[in-house]
Amino acid sequence: MDGLLAAIEGFWIAQELRFARWSYAAVNTAHVLGIALLVGAILPLDLRLLGLWRRVPHGDLARVLVPVAAAGLALAAATGALLFSVRASEYGVMPVVWLKGALIATGAGAALLLHRAHGLELAAAGRRRLAAAGALSMTCWLGALVCGRLIAFLGD
Repeated sequence: MDGLLAAIEGFWIAQELRFARWSYAAVNTAHVLGIALLVGAILPLDLRLLGLWRRVPHGDLARVLVPVAAAGLALAAATGALLFSVRASEYGVMPVVWLKGALIATGAGAALLLHRAHGLELAAAGRRRLAAAGALSMTCWLGALVCGRLIAFLGD
């Protein structure tokens, strides 16, 4: 594992980010933007799935917010991998990083399965199924957000 993490740190892009202040700042800013899009879009949808705003059809929200959340996830994942590469040897052994990855994988996987089973607008899903999905989603994404912040405080 140490060899793999060291190899990741040796990639040219990791070296560029490590020594070019503005490149790192740009990637970090893009990562924050991706997180903002993801969490900012998914939390209102999750709250609707949990039963808030019953007059607003969850399909209407899903049609708008799911693509925004997906774009945010794609941006956050791509930039997160770049940020990881700069300090892979340190981050790769941190349990909070592994927990963050597990929460992201669970949140994304659950969303894919839910939408595959019930469509983008979730029209065919029952109220209990939607509430369970909303609760799981909120737990995963807020947990990943907390883990991400903890990385800065638990490192060297």
